[in-house]
Amino acid sequence: MFTALVVAVVVLLVATFPSTWLLMLFLGNVGIHVSYFGVLPLGILVSTLLGASTSRVTH
Repeated sequence: MFTALVVAVVVLLVATFPSTWLLMLFLGNVGIHVSYFGVLPLGILVSTLLGASTSRVTH
């Protein structure tokens, strides 16, 4: 159980890294300097929205 939880956290961090990193770059250019873990919740939301908007659902 603990191993599955650790694997899930690692997969979450790897899957959300591109959007989180790009958000860090954008916010840094705007003047809001935040760390990776400060932007991580927004990065998770952006990754979820991008994944949902690009998926094909047929009913």
